[in-house]
Amino acid sequence: MNAPWKPGAPGNRDAFNAFICDDAALDVLRPVVIEMGWQPEKCNKGGLRNAVQSLSISASPNILMVDLSESGDPLSDINALAEVCEPGTVVIAVGQVNDVRLYRDLLASGIHDYLLKPLSPGQVRDALVNAQAVFASPKAHDPSVAKRHISTAVIGTRGGVGASTIATSLAWLFSADEKMPTALLDLDVHFGTGALALDLEPGRGLTDAIENPGRIDGLFIERAMIRANDNLAILSAEAPMNTPLMTDGAAFVQLEEEFRQAFEMTVIDLPRNMLINFPHVLADINVVLVVAEMTLASARDTIRILSWLKTNAGHVQPVVIANKVQAGVAEISKADFEASIERKIGFTIPYDIKAATNAAKLGQTFADANRTAKAGVAMREVAKAVMGVGEGDLIDEPGKAKTSLLGKLDLKGMLSKKPKGAPAKAPAPAQA
Repeated sequence: MNAPWKPGAPGNRDAFNAFICDDAALDVLRPVVIEMGWQPEKCNKGGLRNAVQSLSISASPNILMVDLSESGDPLSDINALAEVCEPGTVVIAVGQVNDVRLYRDLLASGIHDYLLKPLSPGQVRDALVNAQAVFASPKAHDPSVAKRHISTAVIGTRGGVGASTIATSLAWLFSADEKMPTALLDLDVHFGTGALALDLEPGRGLTDAIENPGRIDGLFIERAMIRANDNLAILSAEAPMNTPLMTDGAAFVQLEEEFRQAFEMTVIDLPRNMLINFPHVLADINVVLVVAEMTLASARDTIRILSWLKTNAGHVQPVVIANKVQAGVAEISKADFEASIERKIGFTIPYDIKAATNAAKLGQTFADANRTAKAGVAMREVAKAVMGVGEGDLIDEPGKAKTSLLGKLDLKGMLSKKPKGAPAKAPAPAQA
């Protein structure tokens, strides 16, 4: 049925399955199914509700035929089927109501075709051949067609700098404004706010993935992730505080790999301690947004994180974002901060408590609730810059960057030495 992304490989699913109410229709269907080279045992007795019950505990087939004859409210039951049917499945409905309005409503709901009883072999054969051709055709977001994928990790230098706010806002902008299939992964397993910012319940998807990394595949991604809109799915958790994080990080890497197959954009809200415990999480990341505030402690930790990235993840493009900036109130001036980290600040997002309160009250992401605010405009600039990154536009070696990496950023300035006449490097406490 219609859905924004298609998980899993078709080879892991049955080619065909049917749920038909009456024996007469089954007697017409089975010989055609055998002729198509499929198993006649996949033609089951029972209607749409039987299909919903079966598919809720098993994988969906490539082509599904369901009988609506015993359904009192076909459109409502079709919606129930959509909840358990995997994206990419081609659904053919069978019924005995000859109503053009019903036919149109069924097609609008995602049904591929509607066959009227009594069935004939020729009618069934043509429908199945056509459905097979539709399933085999390239999909709009088929991984084999859409090669482009950008993975972005958002890391806060200190708690409370707003990294989660930026991560959720970027994911929303990619999905809602740009219509790009997007995954948001909140790796703060105990205290993550990704789902909360989107006014959603986090579910058990992430904790299930950590406990059983072997289960992670396309079907798991589809069923475990919570949809925030047509193009955005989130995986997060609110694990009990008495449950420690017992993992070697393999689940996180496997999740990222599945995201690359199923989505165009991945945004990871990455707690800084993850760099210490699971450095391999950044193995396939394209961009790292280092979110800082204009304080001495944040400057120190920005230096440490940038140094770590240079040593352990030299393939990523780091971008420093100064968040919650208040003119004339900062503990460190912008010039001193940039001199300390020996890099230009990529983006500056102003402090706006009213906008943050407004987003919280509305249950929306900051960028969605405050589109005209200066902070919201700045976040959209960050989103546009990240979207301009391709997998071939990464830093070749420390200190040397390709030109056209981020159209909005002066990378040469970011990676150059301290400009002449700049303030002396601000002292920082010794590294821990």
